[in-house]
Amino acid sequence: MKNGFGNRPRARDLGIVVGVLPPGAHNAITDVPGVRVGHCTLIQGHGNLMPGQGPIRTGVTAILPHPGDLFLEKITGAIVRINGFGEVTNSQQVDEMGVMEGPILLTNTMNVPRVADAVIDWAYEHSSDMSVTTWGISPIVAETSDNYLNDARGRHVRREHVFEAIASARDGIVTEGAVGGGTGMICYEFKGGIGTASRVLAAEFGGYTVGALVQSNFGSRAKLRIDGVPVGRALMDYDERIQRDSQGSVIVVIATDAPMSSRQLKRMGMRVAFGLARTGTQGGNTSGDFAICFSTARNRPHHSTAPTLQLTQVVEDTALINQLFDAVVETTEEAVLNSLFKAETMQGRDHHIIYALPIQETVEIMNRYGHTQVKAPSAESS
Repeated sequence: MKNGFGNRPRARDLGIVVGVLPPGAHNAITDVPGVRVGHCTLIQGHGNLMPGQGPIRTGVTAILPHPGDLFLEKITGAIVRINGFGEVTNSQQVDEMGVMEGPILLTNTMNVPRVADAVIDWAYEHSSDMSVTTWGISPIVAETSDNYLNDARGRHVRREHVFEAIASARDGIVTEGAVGGGTGMICYEFKGGIGTASRVLAAEFGGYTVGALVQSNFGSRAKLRIDGVPVGRALMDYDERIQRDSQGSVIVVIATDAPMSSRQLKRMGMRVAFGLARTGTQGGNTSGDFAICFSTARNRPHHSTAPTLQLTQVVEDTALINQLFDAVVETTEEAVLNSLFKAETMQGRDHHIIYALPIQETVEIMNRYGHTQVKAPSAESS
């Protein structure tokens, strides 16, 4: 099924099938029951940069793990640092307590404090007890930098935009590409942004679903690989090379309905690096690469009168755990590709242009390397 933004196809629409596990109905993180995604996209102005004013090419993306009260019904979670030149707020608390208690927000680097502040406002509007009879929410906000296309100094993501992203969160099809937090992002020196994918395990392994959503802003073009094909090398002369630090950053959100402990989710998060590597990156010195992982099957109540809590979890000496690891790698890889395939060419500050991955040329390269099942899109989807 085609997702979301514009008429550009996803990788699978062209016959690019990553891995061996089958995708869910929407091939999206929202295939994990209860998970919803919303965006607020800010595109305004053009021409030379006027610091603090524009042009604006930014936004915010919200991931809601379940439709209930996320503070009163906390989710089991973990945050894995692959390379720490970046920020995920309250990661130390998640590491200590093993739970998350609100929506997960993705945005640009300089807007992290404002987005976190807005999440607190949003939570206060939904609870009169926070910071009165109990503690307040600890927001989880992650970032990558959109400085090449956006007026980052303007910090244009405000309270109302965060509220809009959360309020717009839906299940089903997820809009991908240059939207939400991914609006101004660059991936392998092509336009990047938001991408997603999912995998469903066989019934003998519980039929569990694993979904990934990425905010891609990393990679050197020469290293880009699509299902093993060195597409980036063949596209080095596609357009004038841009002069920028191509190490970049990436945030990967992993969701599953398998009953995983926080420690087990960390193990899943470590496999994100392998999925990223399959697209051609090794993680740069100044890259901020993080995996934010959660299970929807081990929720914990904020208030409990019982001194103990019984929770189910996956047994690790069976084949199931390896199936879940495989699903993380495959969904991460395909989500990155979808962020590339769905994103459209964008012009931003100072007339900077980042071109979209060329679909027709990519198909031809894949075919030359023996991937004959990859077909050019129809005229209406190209």
